[in-house]
Amino acid sequence: MSADDLTAMRRSKLEAIRQAGIAYPNGWTPADAIVDLLARFGEVDAAQLETLAAKASIGGRVVAKRAFGKALFIVVRDGRAEMQAYLRQDRLGDAVYEEARRIDLGDIVGVEGLMMRTRTGELTIGAESYRLAAKCLHPLPEKWHGLTDVETRYRQRYLDLVANPEVRELIRSRSRLVQGVRSFLVERGYIEVETPILQTVAGGAAARPFRTHHNTLDMALQLRIAPELFLKRLLVGGFERVFEIGRNFRNEGISTQHNPEFTMLEFYQAWATFEDLMPMVEELVVTLAATLHESLAVEWMGHALDLSRPWARLALVDAAARAAGCEVAELRDAEAARRVASRHGVAVPPGAGPGGIATALFERLVEPGLIQPTFVTGFPTEVSPLARPSDRDPFVVDRFELYVAGREIANGFSELNDPDDQRARFEDQLKNRAAGDDEAHPMDEDYVTALEYGMAPAAGCGIGIDRLVMLLTGSASIRDVILFPLLRAERGQSGA
Repeated sequence: MSADDLTAMRRSKLEAIRQAGIAYPNGWTPADAIVDLLARFGEVDAAQLETLAAKASIGGRVVAKRAFGKALFIVVRDGRAEMQAYLRQDRLGDAVYEEARRIDLGDIVGVEGLMMRTRTGELTIGAESYRLAAKCLHPLPEKWHGLTDVETRYRQRYLDLVANPEVRELIRSRSRLVQGVRSFLVERGYIEVETPILQTVAGGAAARPFRTHHNTLDMALQLRIAPELFLKRLLVGGFERVFEIGRNFRNEGISTQHNPEFTMLEFYQAWATFEDLMPMVEELVVTLAATLHESLAVEWMGHALDLSRPWARLALVDAAARAAGCEVAELRDAEAARRVASRHGVAVPPGAGPGGIATALFERLVEPGLIQPTFVTGFPTEVSPLARPSDRDPFVVDRFELYVAGREIANGFSELNDPDDQRARFEDQLKNRAAGDDEAHPMDEDYVTALEYGMAPAAGCGIGIDRLVMLLTGSASIRDVILFPLLRAERGQSGA
């Protein structure tokens, strides 16, 4: 039979249920989680179960069904586990048993009865009552093959979760990791805050924002690309350790590494430097890895990774010069740096000076080869408009990025708290905008004003939660770790 025919049959069953009474009842709650029943009775034999006469009730989706005349076996899956239920006509009565025989795979049901074991030794609920809670009107993906079409998996994530238990476990792992991040920071004296998503100036990163409009105020607004500048306003206000885990929005391309809507952790600490945060990031990642793995050896993107501390460190300009086969001095001179970039076929960003060119060379020639965890330091001041310049070398700033398997995981730096320097940096960014760089940082007058009131020396760091989950769960695509990734609209639809 076709899928349409099967759906029509299920709808006819639903119509019969509607005419007999309430099709989607409410008010009954299962008393037991299946995982708890497995833990309590998993080692109890049949004789002991008969003596105990332990009652249980479970609710969930029917994922298997076998009928034997006046008896029926179904397998019920709740949010964590599966359990078999044994339904007999002589126990349920003719009317209830006939209703049970019309169960379809995917239906949501409730079963109450006594714990028992079948002749094959399988832990089972001997049903004393049964109820249909919700009808599944479409056939589920075939049991043994699951849902394998990638496009369907992402577009109908609810079906992906029903069909593929490993996806549900991945999302549980993500939840544990996010909770682990919160616990790690709270234990170190940080407080969690929430900052605006709708902003008049979307700053804190080099990215294009989504734009919208507030009708009542007749005000142009943007979805935030980062919470950074608001979190640092809190440092000005006297909060010395703050963090936020929240959604950011960037109007840019979609790939296995990028989704326009993603989750970012940012944390800021007064009286700290970027050098204080690098070992803290190491400890955070190692702590999170320990919640999922028994060792610090993980597999990701086809690489065997060792997360053991300490991690390697690398200076950006020095590494770019080595990879390009030139002197470091050449990458500090705009014309010489352009010639080096031209030799290697590296496109120069609009309005870029030597720092921007050196960074472009690094991204092309060095970044893909950073497989084991590596902190890259010494980013040029030109590409770091919010970071504090190095006291030893003003061409670079006190900044690091963490790379694993050729991908950026974290970005941190000592914060620029000189308001005059910050204003000058913003003005330089405006020149880049005028030259065609639409991702250059906009001017934020209020943020400069906040700095004029004084911000204590501080350091901050941003970590992409989605990429961190990818790393620690071995996921190849960001779409695997985001429940509902943005997709191109299907033909004939305005959105997806």
